[in-house]
Amino acid sequence: MLARYNPWQELTTIQRQLDSLFEDFQTSTFKTPAAELHETEDAIHLKLELPGVDAKDVDIQVTENVVKVVAERKSETKTEDNGKTRSEFYYGKFQRVIPLPSRIQNTNVKADYKDGILNLTLPKTEQEKNKVVKVNLGEATA
Repeated sequence: MLARYNPWQELTTIQRQLDSLFEDFQTSTFKTPAAELHETEDAIHLKLELPGVDAKDVDIQVTENVVKVVAERKSETKTEDNGKTRSEFYYGKFQRVIPLPSRIQNTNVKADYKDGILNLTLPKTEQEKNKVVKVNLGEATA
């Protein structure tokens, strides 16, 4: 039996594979939000990027040494071109668990959420604030 070669079928298969790859890339880039951690003498400041997420869709859980953020993104993009409308929806739930370098007072955490940026101020425990570590250099040699 002879089969007829159809190059368009191969192009369609490649197009599907590329679409799938880009879709996976868009989804995976949002699953783990970017984070920035800054430590001062009195507190740890944590900043997370959560673009396209409403404040009501963010759940923050804080223990003395870990912050866990769970959020869900519901986003829609519409474009119109020559009377045709293209609409894309991106939905996704993700979480990020961030270990903290110092123990904090998890009952005094302050949160601020504006323009897709979550800022947490995590005050350190009194023990952590007053922690002094002695560094021993040993004997100096000449």
